[in-house]
Amino acid sequence: MPETNRIEYKRELSDGLEKEVIAFLNYREGGILYIGIDKNENVYGLADSDGDQLKIKDRLKNNIRPSALGLFDIVSDEREGKNILKIIVASGPEKPYHLKKYGMSEKGCFIRMGSSAEPMSQKMIDELFAKRTRNSISKIKAGRQDLSFGQLKIYYEEAGYNLGKAFAKNLELLTEDGAFNYAGYLLADKNNTSIKVAKYSGKTRTDLIESNEYGHECLVKATKQVIDKIAVENRTTTKITAKERKQTNLWNPIALREAIINAFVHNDYTNEITPKFEIFEDRIEITSAGGLPESLSKQEFFEGFSVPRNKELMRIFKDLELVEQLGSGIPRILEHYGKESFSFSDNFLRMTFTAKETTVEDDGAKGGQIGGAMGGLKGGQIGGQIEKGIDTISELTHRQKEVLKLIAQDNRISRSGIAEVLHINESAIQKHLNNLKDAGYIERVGGTRGYWEIKIRM
Repeated sequence: MPETNRIEYKRELSDGLEKEVIAFLNYREGGILYIGIDKNENVYGLADSDGDQLKIKDRLKNNIRPSALGLFDIVSDEREGKNILKIIVASGPEKPYHLKKYGMSEKGCFIRMGSSAEPMSQKMIDELFAKRTRNSISKIKAGRQDLSFGQLKIYYEEAGYNLGKAFAKNLELLTEDGAFNYAGYLLADKNNTSIKVAKYSGKTRTDLIESNEYGHECLVKATKQVIDKIAVENRTTTKITAKERKQTNLWNPIALREAIINAFVHNDYTNEITPKFEIFEDRIEITSAGGLPESLSKQEFFEGFSVPRNKELMRIFKDLELVEQLGSGIPRILEHYGKESFSFSDNFLRMTFTAKETTVEDDGAKGGQIGGAMGGLKGGQIGGQIEKGIDTISELTHRQKEVLKLIAQDNRISRSGIAEVLHINESAIQKHLNNLKDAGYIERVGGTRGYWEIKIRM
């Protein structure tokens, strides 16, 4: 694919890197920069792609203002057997972005014009600065300043990071005058942020049968709790026909996870409104505050162009492997649900996923229907008990608990199936499975064509 308004090639890491990234940050659609490929699309590769990746991250972090952290991804790739780097850049919400050493001047500000990065005129710089988003969670001072971050530090340690004393500054949890901002408040051990998961007996909001409240703690922990709760509700249903017995979830688990995380990361928290999750007899609705970002059209939204509303949250969720890469969530949802599943208003975005049919067909036999319903109820109760038991095991990591819960939901799930749901590679999944087997929590029955047996006492 030749260079376009959204694609740029560079044979090697050069001095012009920041200029190209700034141009994409200031462009309404963002873009992708490939390092290791020349302008004629010849692949040269990189001798030290790992080292170059660290250099790129350091340069983009230190040489661009406002901060671009959370607005770019650096992905290792391979072409023709050679290592290259792919830098995915989102359109930034605080334009104009510029080179730190030149400030907001014609020498420091660039924008994508056709297939090249061009200097901005002073008039364009002034117009963009006048529109700059000032009411963002990074600029709002937290209502309380006695914040602690023990939970967040634990999650970072589990992900292999060591947060130093300057973590609040490095993670952009401070305002310009050094106070904790609203992003810090959302990620603190204690806050007043309430997240609700409601369940209704029918197809309307008339009969509420269950209301669960999460939050009042680190937003990462609240996100994981909501994911776990809805995973329990996403029970396996069975459809028996004359030819075969089919098992499926009410909702696709991959799309469902992406939708939940998308609601948390892109929610507009500036009015203290949180995402809402509602489970009905025939569907699940996930509602987040804030319509489409001003610079993003519906078509661009569905095509995966990314304009992160809360780049601080996006950066942290990426660090903790809750988000895979910029712009990947919506296309992943669209692999399983149509565009009609999304509804937009000026102030809200709602995703509605219809539940799959739960009928049991067995030559119309009433006994088969009753047996299927009773079996599903009993199985759901037992599965729920097992998942609650998993949560009480303190010696397991959060990721190991996620693996165990997926096995509890489907004891024939494959290693690749677990990897697909959790968005981590199969070798990492195998290590978790080996650890769980060695600790005596699971046992494989029947070899590769068999199933998993969970060894947890209730």
